[in-house]
Amino acid sequence: MRGGGDAVTLAQNVRIPDTPSKEGKLRGAGRVVFVAILLLVAGTLNVIYGIGAISDANFYTASGTHYVLGNLHTWGWVTLILGIIQLTASVSLFGGGTYGRILGVVGGTLGALGALLAIGTVPFWSLGVFALCVWVVHGLVIYGEEEPAPR
Repeated sequence: MRGGGDAVTLAQNVRIPDTPSKEGKLRGAGRVVFVAILLLVAGTLNVIYGIGAISDANFYTASGTHYVLGNLHTWGWVTLILGIIQLTASVSLFGGGTYGRILGVVGGTLGALGALLAIGTVPFWSLGVFALCVWVVHGLVIYGEEEPAPR
């Protein structure tokens, strides 16, 4: 059984589409696969949370009324749109596209801002989401640099 070795091989032999014949170990190649998986999970959860907030599900408590802008429906739409952006970026990153990198950086930045704005309702969850979004943006920004030569 080939198991988890395929993802490692994929991450080590990534080819940058903008530069021909640049193969080998690239800085951040493993993080791009990790970021694509993170964006897939975060996007799926944000779509679920957004639909729950829009449809007045009993998912959120009635005491959570500390919104920076708007009400629960407004945040439901914001979260749903962020989730769709994150899912689109994830699919593009799995394909190795630059579109996914750009969309991932924008989606991660917006996700971090959204988490900070929602800190009044769920403080620890918001800080965790903020940290993951910063990690996502960092991984996408450093991708493509050559590995430093060993000393």
